[in-house]
Amino acid sequence: MNDHALPAREAMEFDVAIIGAGPAGLASAIRLKQLSPDISVVVVEKGSEVGAHILSGAVIDPIGLDRLLPDWRTLDAPLTTPVTTDRFYYLGAAAAIRLPNMLMPPLMNNHGNFIGSLGNLCRWLAQKAEALGVEIFPGFAAAEVLHGPQGEVVGVATGDMGVARDGAAKPSFTRGVEIRAKYTLFAEGARGHLSKGIIARFGLAQGREPAKFGIGLKELWQVAPQRHQPGLVQHSFGWPLDNATGGGSFIYHFDDNLVAVGFVVHLNYRNPYLSPFDEFQRFKTHPLVRDTFAGGKRIAYGARAITEGGYQSVPRLSFPGGALVGCAAGLVNLPRIKGTHNAMLSGMLAAEHVAAALAAGRAHDEIADYEDAWRGSDIGRDLWKVRNAKPLWSKCGAVLGIALGGIDMWANTFGISLFGTLRHGAPDFATLKPAAQCRPIAYPKPDGRLTFDRLSSVFLSNTNHEEDQPVHLHVGDIVLERSSEHDVYAGPSQRYCPAGVYEWVGEGDALRFVINAQNCVHCKTCDIKDPDQNIAWVAPEGGGGPNYPNM
Repeated sequence: MNDHALPAREAMEFDVAIIGAGPAGLASAIRLKQLSPDISVVVVEKGSEVGAHILSGAVIDPIGLDRLLPDWRTLDAPLTTPVTTDRFYYLGAAAAIRLPNMLMPPLMNNHGNFIGSLGNLCRWLAQKAEALGVEIFPGFAAAEVLHGPQGEVVGVATGDMGVARDGAAKPSFTRGVEIRAKYTLFAEGARGHLSKGIIARFGLAQGREPAKFGIGLKELWQVAPQRHQPGLVQHSFGWPLDNATGGGSFIYHFDDNLVAVGFVVHLNYRNPYLSPFDEFQRFKTHPLVRDTFAGGKRIAYGARAITEGGYQSVPRLSFPGGALVGCAAGLVNLPRIKGTHNAMLSGMLAAEHVAAALAAGRAHDEIADYEDAWRGSDIGRDLWKVRNAKPLWSKCGAVLGIALGGIDMWANTFGISLFGTLRHGAPDFATLKPAAQCRPIAYPKPDGRLTFDRLSSVFLSNTNHEEDQPVHLHVGDIVLERSSEHDVYAGPSQRYCPAGVYEWVGEGDALRFVINAQNCVHCKTCDIKDPDQNIAWVAPEGGGGPNYPNM
């Protein structure tokens, strides 16, 4: 459509706009209202409802909740299963070696944490935010950042609704809305497309190490009562991945015979034939874990990118008119596989500095105090201790890398650094080897009981997009995609995508790249791992994507 032929957008004015109703965004909103009930706050959420796009393990360190809502344990919060048993294993193909808990650095201890659904926790936080007067707009995807005359951020615009695939307006067409604010906080999660643009526009990653990511895949099972162990937290590394490929598993038992099982693959892997989805399915067949699911039922599936760069990769968090919070800022503690606590703490920290700026009559300037404060806060201290775990794993392989990382975390507990601060090296898209240098991986066919295919899994994610809408996965140069992604790397998009979005169909002159955008679960892996950075994920029409009920 010609923008000049469109009606002008309506505009709404707020003191603070927050993009994303995850733990960081909702903690920001609640804290702002706690500090000053008169601050007008809006949260814009692309999911059909709060929690629809939220996916995490999740074992939650309650430090953020304790500070935001100190009495949450006496309320109706959906976190009722404390961790009671903590196990860590190294897996071979047919055996498992349990690592003694006494060898683990103290920060790896999960006792005192809680197991639950992060999506349900966000739904609960949204209720608390709305009770304080926060306005929440679910089903509206922020599609464009609005800038003022000096380039400062002055808000966002939501995407137009009712646009056909060819760009024409359908009868249901509705113009997007401008959400204008004195300050805008971006809480989009890992690889948010607006945050990605903000980081590039303002040079926020200058002087930092490259952002690093993993892909996390998760299933939720209802298991037989005799196989359920409430409070059990179990992690592993090793099989089915080889020593050169980073990643591992989690299994969490909670609530009413529920077991969350998941698998993480670091996206700096090298073999283009590797399929994270199929590695996850293989993992469930290991003798250590397969009996857990005997007689059980898989009830949900999802996938999401995870930030893994940690301390070295965190970009500058403030810029004129706003700030990054949560996973948009890359605050996950990778060895702990935890980000919710830092997401909430960062949201609260940003809110405190924004509230002070508003009280001083400021608007649209840089909240530089927030950037200056986070490294000296609990967030910075948390990430500093584990800053070398990812680089050591990448450089030394799983076995030696984890051993050295554990030693370094122990040393950092006492304020000692054995390695200084190591660098990450190449970004994830640059690590693939040409297919000619690698061996194809033969994955077993799914049995439909313990292991499954992609399409039946996507069905469980309740993913839905209006089919007649513009494709939200943009290929910059289709000729390059064929000559490089297909011809050099054997089409890894068909394997790294956990939802069957990408296919190379046909041969010779008839070869074409098919994008099944309606399958997309918004994991962002394609945006991260395409070897030429030739695929860009942008927000589809608001309300589209997965609808996770309890992930």
